[in-house]
Amino acid sequence: MDAQNTDVLRDIVVVAGSQGATEALRIMLAQLPADFPAAILIVIHTSPSSPGYLASVLNRYSNLPVEYAEHGQPVLPGHVYLASADRHLEVMAPGIIRLSDGPKVNFARPAADQLFMSAAEVYGSRVISLVLSGGDSDGSDGAVAVLNAGGLSFVQRPEEAAVPSMPIQAMQKGPSSVSVGVAELADTLSTAVGSIRR
Repeated sequence: MDAQNTDVLRDIVVVAGSQGATEALRIMLAQLPADFPAAILIVIHTSPSSPGYLASVLNRYSNLPVEYAEHGQPVLPGHVYLASADRHLEVMAPGIIRLSDGPKVNFARPAADQLFMSAAEVYGSRVISLVLSGGDSDGSDGAVAVLNAGGLSFVQRPEEAAVPSMPIQAMQKGPSSVSVGVAELADTLSTAVGSIRR
């Protein structure tokens, strides 16, 4: 997998994480440029009673606007969309957000696999997936779906993850996934979408 191949338009980034992922997100969003040309959709496992502070926390650091996704909202480049507590975040053709209270997937709602698979189905090779720190296998099947659709799959370097299960599972199921250090996440994504050409 060549993250520096910019011949393919890649403008959808789907991100998953659980325990320990917030710090990696904070660092990554602080380093992404304000003109980042892709949309970023994020599933972080939270409890149903989560107060919903993550968007405001990440907005303090991010150069891109961060908000909780709304049902029927268009997916726009340069925007960051977070899954709400206890709702699956998906995308439908033609690039519209869908929120669902359907059954849990891998014991999770929101579930990374639900987001990743829907993005792969709608956007195909335009998708970049990223699996961050977390303590289960959610995101691994979705990363495989992204790879099978011609997209790119990255994971947080397991030795840097507070809880490495999610990155490890994604790499085991999708051997083409590439592990990346937290400090390099923003540069890696920028290169993958083609905003930085080397």
